[in-house]
Amino acid sequence: MATTGIKDVARHAGVSVGTVSNVLNRPDRVSEATRSRVLRAIDELGFVRNDSARSLRSGRTNALGLIVLDVANPFFTDVARGVEDVSSRRGTVVILCNSDDSVVKQETYLQVLQEQRVRGVLVTPAHDSALPVDALRTRGMAVVLLDRSGDRPDLCSVAVDDEAGGQLATEHLLAAGHDDFAFVSGPLTIRQCEERRRGMRRALRGAGLRLSGAVRDVQVSGMNARSGAEAARRLLADGKKGLPSAVLCANDLLAMGFMREMLRAGVRIPQDVALVGYDDIEFAAAAAIPITSVRQPTYQLGQTAAELLLDECENPEGHAHQQVTFQPELVVRESTAG
Repeated sequence: MATTGIKDVARHAGVSVGTVSNVLNRPDRVSEATRSRVLRAIDELGFVRNDSARSLRSGRTNALGLIVLDVANPFFTDVARGVEDVSSRRGTVVILCNSDDSVVKQETYLQVLQEQRVRGVLVTPAHDSALPVDALRTRGMAVVLLDRSGDRPDLCSVAVDDEAGGQLATEHLLAAGHDDFAFVSGPLTIRQCEERRRGMRRALRGAGLRLSGAVRDVQVSGMNARSGAEAARRLLADGKKGLPSAVLCANDLLAMGFMREMLRAGVRIPQDVALVGYDDIEFAAAAAIPITSVRQPTYQLGQTAAELLLDECENPEGHAHQQVTFQPELVVRESTAG
C-alpha cells in the first residue's frame, strides 16, 4: 500500500504543495477556509507527515530534552509538568530523561539527545557536574540549567534559593524553642542538600548556638522515604545522645519515611520530635501527621525554564540570558505545631 504524501493532499484539496506546507507549519499564513479544506483532505487521506525527513532537512527535530535527577520524586514531576505545558503550547514535544543523579547516565542522555537533534536541553546536573555547555552549543543545542543556579552570564538558569529555605525552616523551629537539631539529607554532593544545610547552620549561628553541640548531620544514600526511615533508625539507635527535639529533612520524601519509622517506634510527632520537610509535595499535606514544609514554586520553575530555552532556540541573536532565582516559603502544619 502506497504512502500518502504531501502532493496527494495538495491534489485532493485542490491547492498547491506550498499551501499544504503552510497549513502544517505556518497555519497563520493561510485563510481559515483554505486551512479547513486542507485539514479535511489530510483527515480523509489519512496523511501523517514525516517529521524524520523534515528534521534531516532542517538539522533539528521539534523536541526538547529534559534531564532530571529522579522522576519518581514528585518535585520533578511537577517541574516536568510546567515544562511540558509550555512546550505543548509552543508546538514542541519533550523527551524526559532520568539521570538517577549519575554523571555517567547524564552524559549518555546528552549524547542521545544530540543524536536525536533536539532543539535544546533543560538539565539538573548530577553531582554538581560540569556540563559541556560550549560543546553542546557548538552542535547547535541551547542549554538551560534547571533547579540549579548558574555562575555564567552567558547561560540561563532557573533555581530556588535553597539556603534561604533551610534558614527559614530552622528559624521556625528556633522560634518554637528548639535547641537540639538534626539535619537529614542525601549526599552533600547534591547541591540542594548542601545549600539547605548551609541555611540551617546560618540560622543556628545567628541564634548564638554552637554548631558542634546544636546539630547532628545524618547523611543517607538516597533522597527517598526508604532513606528517611534509615535516618530515623540511626537516631533511634543512638542511645548516648538520644533523639533531637527537631529535625529538618532535605526533602519531603525523606521526612515521610522518617516520620513513619518514628511513629512505629512510639515516638510522638511533634510532641517528642518536631519535623520539617522540604518541597511541599502534595503528599506532605496528606501524611498521617501533615508535615510542615518549605514550599518551592515547582510548576513555575518548569514553566520559566522552558520559556527561556524556547526563546533562546527561536531568537538566538536577540536572546538575553537570565539567571532566575525564586524565593521559598514555609507552610506550617501539625508536624511542628504545639
